[in-house]
Amino acid sequence: MGPVFAVVLVFVGCCSNVVFLELLVRDFPGCGNIVTFAQFVFIALEGFIFETNFGRKKPAIPISNYVIMVTMFFTVSVINNYALNFNIAMPLHMIFRSGSLIANMILGIIILKKRYSASKYLSIALVSAGIFICTIMSAKQVNVSNEGSEDQGFYTFMHWLIGIAMLTFALLMSARMGIFQETLYKKYGKHSKEALFYNHCLPLPGFLLLSTNIYNHCVLFSQSTPTLIPGVELTVPIMWIYLLINVITQYVCIRGVFILTTECASLTVTLVVTLRKFLSLIFSIIYFQNPFTTWHWVGTAVVFVGTLLYTEVWSSVRAALRGPDAKEKKAE
Repeated sequence: MGPVFAVVLVFVGCCSNVVFLELLVRDFPGCGNIVTFAQFVFIALEGFIFETNFGRKKPAIPISNYVIMVTMFFTVSVINNYALNFNIAMPLHMIFRSGSLIANMILGIIILKKRYSASKYLSIALVSAGIFICTIMSAKQVNVSNEGSEDQGFYTFMHWLIGIAMLTFALLMSARMGIFQETLYKKYGKHSKEALFYNHCLPLPGFLLLSTNIYNHCVLFSQSTPTLIPGVELTVPIMWIYLLINVITQYVCIRGVFILTTECASLTVTLVVTLRKFLSLIFSIIYFQNPFTTWHWVGTAVVFVGTLLYTEVWSSVRAALRGPDAKEKKAE
């Protein structure tokens, strides 16, 4: 029941989270820092009460290891959200982050000295090609939208390239964090709730560096359209409501991911997260009518096919359909 429940949490939580993140970003593109801060505070507070029993429970994994993991996690979270300030459309943001398989494989070869089959290298080539197609088409859209002024167009394009560089760095850092997390669990055992708490509690002082930006967006959120909450007869600015729902759904999503990391292999976790991103992407395009050309669809399809090929999902499905016989042969 654990893995199934975790998968449900990931799909329901993460897909809902993307919807409300896009509602926030559409009105305030630079709100990534306040969103990240709110998510970290909520999850840290919940963990402090229910996981550490108000700080009385000692961690099973040494704090020094958590500090390393937290540094990577905080960096990835902030950079991914801050990249939205650099003309990165939400669909491209999701497609680019689906390239985690590439990053995992590259770092697996470099750090863990792993070797892969030909089908794995083919799948990585497909995922890379899909992301490349979508990135190039989005670059053309950035250029077309700024044809009026050559200087302004060049500045906007360079601004966009910085966003792409940020996403690339975050992708590699996230993969490195996954490998580090996997080695920790092998050494000290699996403690998903504890890791969830420390990954969100320890980075909180780092948000002091972003305090001005967070405060400015607090003011902007408070000036948004007032909305009456049914039942309690309370009027609250709509952006604060969106932020609250985003925080709750993020908690549901990331709780599911952390449960998966303790119940399943990293490859399975990557597949589930990638499929979730694919569904979120489709919903974002249809519901919010984000610009998406035929080539974007081609690139997305190539990424999806490459992901399925990498994780050997078809072999897993066939093995599951064969039932106990297949498991007995594998055991032999």
